[in-house]
Amino acid sequence: MKQIIAVLFGLGLLVNAAIFVPQAIKIYRAKSAQGVSVLTFGGFNVLQIIGVLHGYYQNDPSIIIGMAASLLTCGAVTFLAIFYQSREKQ
Repeated sequence: MKQIIAVLFGLGLLVNAAIFVPQAIKIYRAKSAQGVSVLTFGGFNVLQIIGVLHGYYQNDPSIIIGMAASLLTCGAVTFLAIFYQSREKQ
């Protein structure tokens, strides 16, 4: 049972990373981040950094990989939002 939960947890982390991808695609295609909260996505990034550090200190590669993947995809949304919001202000 412990192994099943570990596998489900790992899959959940990958799903967590994947849920940011549609938002990044939407921002990129629209060339606009209107309605996207940079504060919210920035907060997600902070939580994911803490998750990576937690995985490191727990010697848990599945947490490190899953949270790093989420950080990458959420970071892409955050970057695009900042980029397009700064362009819209100019």
